Amino acid sequence: HINHSIFWTNLAPAGRGGGGEPTGEVGKLITSTWGSFSNFQQKFNTQAASVQGSGWAWLVFNKATGRIEITTRPNQDPVSTDPNQIPLLGVDVWEHAYYLQYKNVRPDYLKAIWNVVNWSNVSERLAAASAAK
Repeated sequence: HINHSIFWTNLAPAGRGGGGEPTGEVGKLITSTWGSFSNFQQKFNTQAASVQGSGWAWLVFNKATGRIEITTRPNQDPVSTDPNQIPLLGVDVWEHAYYLQYKNVRPDYLKAIWNVVNWSNVSERLAAASAAK
């Protein structure tokens, strides 16, 4: 339940808050960590595609290091299994999330998901996580 609660707030229709590149602190952290937004997307998609079976890919804020990281979880396991990781962006990689539109071609789904990521929501989550550090 918690994973999907975050997932639905992380999404918005293209042109109404979804898509584009992150700005502000999220954009700065992504660029400083991965060199560019494109490099981040590639790294995130590679890790998400490598989840065996069902699971989740996450962009998290690590309270211990003060940095953002990409992590994955099998099945429905939440990020909260690691108390230092605060979820910022979650992508559901269970087939039920994409099968009707993308069949079993997870990489196509992962490429398209960036068109509906709600970066404002991710920014709000980062601000809250940073303040709670």
